[in-house]
Amino acid sequence: MRFGIFYEHQNPRPWEAERTEHRLLKDALEQVEVADRVGFDYVWAVEHHFLEEYSHSSAPEVFLAAAAARTARIRLGHGIVQIPPKVNHPARVAERVATLDLVSDGRVEFGTGESSSAAELGGFLVERARKRAMWEDAMDAIARMFVEEPFAGRSSEFWQMPPRNVVPKPLQKPHPPLWVACSRRETIQFAARNGIGALSFSFVEPEDAARWVQDYYALIASEECVPVGFDVNPQVAVVLPMMLHEDESTAIDRGIDGAHFFGYSLAHYYGMGNHRPGGTSVWKEFLANRDERGFARRIVTPDAAPLAVRIMQHGLGSLRGAIGTPEQVLELCRRYDAAGVDQVIFVLQAGPNKHDHTCESLELFAERVIPHFAAGREAKERAKAERLAPAVEAALARRPPARDAPARYVIDEAAELERAARARRRGDVRYIFTELTGEARRSLQRRGQEALARFVRGASDEQLERRFGSRVAQRAVFSGMARQFEPRLAFGFEGDIAYELVHHGNARPPSRWTVRVGDGAAAALPGADGTPAITFRVSVPDFARLLAGEVDPQELLFAGRFDVEGDISLAMRVPEMFGAPPRF
Repeated sequence: MRFGIFYEHQNPRPWEAERTEHRLLKDALEQVEVADRVGFDYVWAVEHHFLEEYSHSSAPEVFLAAAAARTARIRLGHGIVQIPPKVNHPARVAERVATLDLVSDGRVEFGTGESSSAAELGGFLVERARKRAMWEDAMDAIARMFVEEPFAGRSSEFWQMPPRNVVPKPLQKPHPPLWVACSRRETIQFAARNGIGALSFSFVEPEDAARWVQDYYALIASEECVPVGFDVNPQVAVVLPMMLHEDESTAIDRGIDGAHFFGYSLAHYYGMGNHRPGGTSVWKEFLANRDERGFARRIVTPDAAPLAVRIMQHGLGSLRGAIGTPEQVLELCRRYDAAGVDQVIFVLQAGPNKHDHTCESLELFAERVIPHFAAGREAKERAKAERLAPAVEAALARRPPARDAPARYVIDEAAELERAARARRRGDVRYIFTELTGEARRSLQRRGQEALARFVRGASDEQLERRFGSRVAQRAVFSGMARQFEPRLAFGFEGDIAYELVHHGNARPPSRWTVRVGDGAAAALPGADGTPAITFRVSVPDFARLLAGEVDPQELLFAGRFDVEGDISLAMRVPEMFGAPPRF
């Protein structure tokens, strides 16, 4: 297993002398120098836009270029580049990545993603429902730009480009290793089907990671794997907060607020917060709301116990990860290694964490943890490559080859503009029906949600029981839910999703319903027979409030009023599978 460090370039308010963006970036570059010197394998930098306090990392290619100039061996990871064409034109991405690969002597790892925050998608006017299609379209084109001489051109619904030789070409052949950002089990599987590395940002426990890794490598070896690039990068990486000290209590004091702010600010921009640009203080809200949002400080205590990524105690939840002594963190890393994880990436620069504490942790980790994984690592990696070689060869045979540009193609600006205009007109006709019907459906859903909110807002538990407690009302709710099923957001899931609705006052047995997904459709059935993939347990009044968007599920979860049994990663997908906007 290898190790990396990860940068969001967090900068919580208030933005005073010690929290300037200039100091933030300078400190980060010094930390990368330390990591390179002591033996870390990777540095990853994200691309985000407009996410005040959470991420001031809008130009990672510049930061990574500066890191390349200061280091000799550490690999430079884009974790990730946003590739919807409205954010980054595919040709510009290919050019920047290739240039960084050249100046760094072939040390680039190329991670990509779609983005899912409203601040970014809305800021660039990217349609949320189509961002996955944009990723697939742009990723195929970028991979071709690395290898086609010249790139044979593109005309899709999202962008057009005539044949051009995209230069420079990367030093690594056929191109740098490809990765994609993942936040749930389904996107880990998506990465495997595309033959690329999975960068998991979901703070997953080692034992859960083992199941994800097993699924991932089974798909890599299956006929479902059709590489999006011209090589396969079979790797799974997980991200954790980290802070080390010989004294566990000191490690917690130095690192837990940063780890918690990382998680809280992530949730703020990805579904739980209302943000006023230039006005909202995420740090101030974090201090006021952390307990009820799952980041309770007081339950993270020094007890010399094995580390857990997440902790539950007395109805409160909290995030911890690799914050502790070298011995505790070593044991946690061994569990990830046993799970088959290829890389653990640590977040140290988070919230108010101090620069000198970060550097001390890097030094201590290198001295006390890395040596336990260094011996025999190259031999294990060679054995893995040999084991996967037949599957990789078979997968690459399924990938469409590089193309040749039209014979004797000559640049003709006027003709190219006219061809692009014709393609756009054809696209308008081709996609107008899909767009109009999709928008009509979304409009109806919005109006329905608003009407439901008015029906629920301010109602007592007794009133909501009367309105939603009957079999007739519940059948209408679940049948409507089934009609809004979006097969493409199920990512291949087929099975049962069960609901157990407890009646107010427990006057009668719970109502049980099943939403059955299969063959690209969903159906609502009374009862809960069989073995569902996931079961939700909640009272009828709270269920109504969840439907209306009047309460956040995480608040109910940590209050003990909402129980989830089964595949937690699937639970995160359920709202968007049935018509709600994606949150993570």
